[in-house]
Amino acid sequence: MKHLIATLLLVAMAGLSSYAQNFTLKSNELGGQLTNKQYFNGFGYNGENQSPQLSWVDAPAGTQSFAVTMYDLDAPTGSGFWHWVVFNIPADVHEIKSGAGDVKKNLMPAGIIQSKTDFGVPGYGGAAPPAGPVHRYMITVYALNKKLELNADVSPALVGFNLHFATLAQASIVVCAQHK
Repeated sequence: MKHLIATLLLVAMAGLSSYAQNFTLKSNELGGQLTNKQYFNGFGYNGENQSPQLSWVDAPAGTQSFAVTMYDLDAPTGSGFWHWVVFNIPADVHEIKSGAGDVKKNLMPAGIIQSKTDFGVPGYGGAAPPAGPVHRYMITVYALNKKLELNADVSPALVGFNLHFATLAQASIVVCAQHK
């Protein structure tokens, strides 16, 4: 009997996880590398500091909100570098338009919070890798089982901690950038 219950539980879980495995993040602007549009304007770069267009499909049942992050896996900090942290995206929103990471333009739907990045300010901060090897930037969308009870002044690490406990599924794109 124990084996039958365990088998049924595994089959049910496999059905749920297969649906979550279809959760997909896409971008009409990004390929394998960031373009000048997504580079920072500063630190020796003349980029446009424009957040990329992103869209996602097949979120799991029970999704109450979404979050999006952009993280430099190779930043020489010992802890990476957070370039964009967005949360409390309503469950019926499945796209962020290009340039919406500029908080001054107010292009995000109401209620969405863009919190501080490792630049120390909210909104999108473009890639600015130092000279050396290629850096990998992981852009992730999280399907969450609730809205996060946080504000725009919170650190990226605290958002990440809260994402850990609210994530139903996540999907990522990894793009590269190198010092020009």
